[in-house]
Amino acid sequence: MTFLKRPSRAAVGWGIGAVGFVVLLLLPLSFLLIRLFQPASENWAHIQEYMLLGYTVDTLTLAFFTGVFSIAVGTTLAWLVSAYEFPFRNTLKWALLMPLAIPPYIGAYAYHGMLNYTGIVQRTFRNTFDVDVNQQYFDIMNMPGAVFIFTIFLYPYVYAITRAFFARQATTLIENARVLGSGPVRTFFRIVLPVSRAAIVGGVTLVMLEVLNDYGVVSYFGIQTFSTAIFQTWYAFDDLDSAIRLAGILMGLVLTFLLLEKVLRGRRQYSYSTAKVSPLTPQVLKGWKKWTALGFTGTVFLLGFILPILQLLYWGVLTYEAIFSAQFLALIRNSTLAAGISATLVVIFAVIIANFTRVSPGWFSTITARFTVLGYSIPGAVIAVGVISLFIFTDEQLQPVYEASGASTALVLSTSLIMLVFAYVIRFMAVGYNSIESGFEKIGRRYSEASRTLGMSWTQTFLKVDLPMMRAAIFSGFILVFVDILKELPLTLILRPFNFETLASTAYRYASDERIQETAVPSLFIILVSGIAMYVFHILIEKEPN
Repeated sequence: MTFLKRPSRAAVGWGIGAVGFVVLLLLPLSFLLIRLFQPASENWAHIQEYMLLGYTVDTLTLAFFTGVFSIAVGTTLAWLVSAYEFPFRNTLKWALLMPLAIPPYIGAYAYHGMLNYTGIVQRTFRNTFDVDVNQQYFDIMNMPGAVFIFTIFLYPYVYAITRAFFARQATTLIENARVLGSGPVRTFFRIVLPVSRAAIVGGVTLVMLEVLNDYGVVSYFGIQTFSTAIFQTWYAFDDLDSAIRLAGILMGLVLTFLLLEKVLRGRRQYSYSTAKVSPLTPQVLKGWKKWTALGFTGTVFLLGFILPILQLLYWGVLTYEAIFSAQFLALIRNSTLAAGISATLVVIFAVIIANFTRVSPGWFSTITARFTVLGYSIPGAVIAVGVISLFIFTDEQLQPVYEASGASTALVLSTSLIMLVFAYVIRFMAVGYNSIESGFEKIGRRYSEASRTLGMSWTQTFLKVDLPMMRAAIFSGFILVFVDILKELPLTLILRPFNFETLASTAYRYASDERIQETAVPSLFIILVSGIAMYVFHILIEKEPN
């Protein structure tokens, strides 16, 4: 079958489309690198001398401790629900994923509202127990508070990936350890953790990338990280060059961290001694052990989902009459429009690139695919700086065209929705691509090869055979990207057009204006959409064969 060895013109077309997108993706980063070598402004010398060390220390401290506590919470939860049977285990197994539906910045608003002087906690102490509490014990707007917020809402990354590994763990490893007299704690630390290290590192990598990307929590809590520094330098000082240098340093930290992650994953390898791998059978806990397991898992779920939701619902009841209006409907329209267009483009590009790697396997297509997932490892503030630099340059080059057409502004593209959508596509391409790639892997090549044997072209095969079989993966990728964009804050705040507000940016604006109760309705809408999507995906995952 010579057609498998020598791709047709259609296969070459897939490659041209894939490479073209990758070039577009790399353009903003190229502009960042070019601008880094231009002369620095006077502000940069001041930042280097007085502020840069503080930004670095706060950023690394926040990422490190969030990673440590996320590993502790997520791995423990994954082991409990995978290895043991206790009351409400089946419900908690999926419920422990739900904190991921609440963006950390929304969780920060809810917890600050609960714990401040007028919040329900301190009011209860004063009015019910007649106790005046020390304010410092309830102050969450500091570094430990930020670590708590990130941990309690991001641990599901570690939990989900590690639990997926535990669910398919070879029981012989655990059984052998028990036969040799190893207790549950010793087995967990000496057997389970080393074997599952790659899964744990993968989960905590996502957690720390989310921390580095965050702007909402650190800005609201007044913590000086690189994300807040980029915003302040850009908006307060109107100094794009210094913002670019800060973005370059942050990108350097991310690349260093990703390199460290590869080293941690690759230093030691584990494999099963037999080909037979069976799922982990949970042991039934009795007495105080089962209540301890239920208490720990239930407390995490309470802190990560129930309490913030109750606080937001309470605020929503108080403010919904003032919030529900034509303006709120416009927020929903703007959010769904931007997310819908961006998610559609992500899916289209992901299909092109994934199909290119399938019809033309090799090192070139592999490298092309790796570039597509680069954006998810880059903080939103860095992408925003690169994108706006690219679009300003493009507007400058198109100035004669604007003048000839009578445009009222010199910055046509830089003030349009196109710039925001372009940044969304770069940032969340990895999310859509991973879903599409897994879909192609499941259907394999046998149907495509049979179609080609019967005389159909690559394009006909794709449209009539591959695409119908890929509908579930395409739908999954679209929903995942849509939800992520709906929650995205840094890119939206920096790149949204004038007078273009979304649910996320409106919630942030209310919180910044100390109108904390009014954050509830837009926040609840984001959480509702995210929660429904997460539950649907949990059901789909549970139905998949092991």
